Amino acid sequence: MERGYVLHSRHFRDSSVIVNLLVDGKGRVDAVARLGSTKNSIRSIIQPFQPIIFQLHGKTDLKNIKQVEAASPAVPLTGDCLYSGLYLNELLIRCLSVQHSAENLFFDYHRTLIAMATEFNQSQLRYFEHALLKELGTMPSLDFDPSDAPITASGFYRLEAELGFTPVIATPYNQHRFFTGEMLVALNERKLTSQHFVEAKKLMRQLLAPILGDKPLYSRTLFAKKRQL
Repeated sequence: MERGYVLHSRHFRDSSVIVNLLVDGKGRVDAVARLGSTKNSIRSIIQPFQPIIFQLHGKTDLKNIKQVEAASPAVPLTGDCLYSGLYLNELLIRCLSVQHSAENLFFDYHRTLIAMATEFNQSQLRYFEHALLKELGTMPSLDFDPSDAPITASGFYRLEAELGFTPVIATPYNQHRFFTGEMLVALNERKLTSQHFVEAKKLMRQLLAPILGDKPLYSRTLFAKKRQL
């Protein structure tokens, strides 16, 4: 049996859905699931944030998922946590293809959901984005600059494509153009605080932009609308 989470599902034929899954040890898997009759339907557990166990069959990229059961109660996400969870799901679907195993992301995803359900903090999103970018091989080193000198908390750095974080001399007039070593070290050590949040979000959006392209994230749009209510 496999274990995983449903990231998204969409109708497929009369009584089936295509589900995008994050599977432990495999990464993203797309599969067809038959929902079954009203009495024995699995519709209630083919939902985001519900841990499930199941079997996968098939030799093509689109598998068949069978013998689906709830592994434990759904992770209870509400309010900002719910929108953040939807963001993580959309991020995984947009960034991962079925050809990219990303086998190590399941634990990071599960840990992030549990942490958000306990007490939400923006740092949880930044740590997951960091893990995703590392899995994709697009996260610049947070340990050393291009000359192999250690990145220090007292320094300032410019992000350069193909090179990484290059040290610069910052002044009060250009400091906003660069990233502080303090934030980079805190991100690397999973010690972000509220004073780092704006800068860390700016960094992650810059790193994710080439992967996501021009199409906006639907979860961000939903959250923005909710803030306007």
